[in-house]
Amino acid sequence: MKKQITVMMLVLAVLLGACDKNDNIRLISIDEEIQIGQQVSQEINNNPAEYPVLDETEYPEAYDYMEDLFLEILNSGEVAYRDEFPWQIKIIHDDDVLNAFAAPGGFVYVYTGLIKYLDTEDDLAGVLGHEIAHADLGHTRRNIQKAYGLQAVLSILTGNASQVEQIAADLLANAAILKFSRDFESEADDESVEYLASTKYNCAAARSFFQKLIDEDQTGGTPEFLSTHPNPDNRVEDITKKAEEIGCDTKPLNPASYQDFKAMLP
Repeated sequence: MKKQITVMMLVLAVLLGACDKNDNIRLISIDEEIQIGQQVSQEINNNPAEYPVLDETEYPEAYDYMEDLFLEILNSGEVAYRDEFPWQIKIIHDDDVLNAFAAPGGFVYVYTGLIKYLDTEDDLAGVLGHEIAHADLGHTRRNIQKAYGLQAVLSILTGNASQVEQIAADLLANAAILKFSRDFESEADDESVEYLASTKYNCAAARSFFQKLIDEDQTGGTPEFLSTHPNPDNRVEDITKKAEEIGCDTKPLNPASYQDFKAMLP
């Protein structure tokens, strides 16, 4: 009976167009979205060879710095799921990877390679704003709904733990699910500008990483970061236009403490 009621609720959600706070169709509840993210986090913790997450007890100052920056953006007043998601930030030790990603429910990971590649605190704030936006806008959840279809969603809604575990494993193994459309990337870029506009940071800081890639005209192959992100062409221009549209402050913020932060890392 309980399963039948759940199925009926799902059907009603589809028919009535149940939406999240950002007006996107939501078939997976907030709790279930968080559950998937927690499972992804567990998968990462269980695989230190591939995901060598820095221990917070060994690098407390580095984590304090990162969390202060993270909270500055989360507390901007613009993050729709600020209070619903558990929001966690972790640092993965791999200097060869220029990457960052966000699991459902607000579990954000940044590689040391990307932190060391970026020049200023503004730049990192732009990356974090972008990844927070992916989680806040439910981009991975929406990809799951599209990739797995109704049957998988039903399995999650009826308490199928093995399905949640499988989806979490697939998220880490299948780049296609983590690869976002140009529309999703544009949404995250725009949202990062909105977030940073209410902070002390340059509101267009998300463009800095892409501008640096363009300026350096890298010829050694596509960085890992761009394996799940579109080519930087036009993104700098689009972010700049968004900042001009809302009239936010683009004055750079470059405290010397960012270099101290990088020196804290192994």
